[in-house]
Amino acid sequence: SKYCLPHLEKATNPHILNLSPPLDMHPKWFAGSVAYTMAKYTMSMCVLGMAQEFADRGIAVNALWPRTAIATAAVQNHLGGDEIMRLSRNVDIMADAAYEILIKDSKSFSGNFCIDDLVLHEAGVTDFSKYANVPFGELMPDFFVPDDTPVPDEVKNS
Repeated sequence: SKYCLPHLEKATNPHILNLSPPLDMHPKWFAGSVAYTMAKYTMSMCVLGMAQEFADRGIAVNALWPRTAIATAAVQNHLGGDEIMRLSRNVDIMADAAYEILIKDSKSFSGNFCIDDLVLHEAGVTDFSKYANVPFGELMPDFFVPDDTPVPDEVKNS
């Protein structure tokens, strides 16, 4: 952000969007993966800090995180191959959710930890089957999504 600030300050609707999870201190996220959890949560804490630091400049800082596994090369090659890919959503859901966040007013939408399908549901999306590698199939939850995160019916049924 340090080197981007001069450019962001000139923008009409400046945003920084981190791909980092909501801060949920449940011990299950730390068991067996302390270093990974710390790395992810450090990025999330940067969202909180920068959102406050840049608020008076009108620069939004938010985080986006997927509810489910996303079909990427890392998932394919390191987390479970074809089986996990079938239980994943495609990358379009993150791209579409990022777009919806980045068009929001930077002066009024900052410091938020957003879940991909909730962002899209709030934007009016009702059919999430296009994001699934296997439409209407089972999806593997991603790490770090708090248990109390709401799931709209449209999301449950696709």
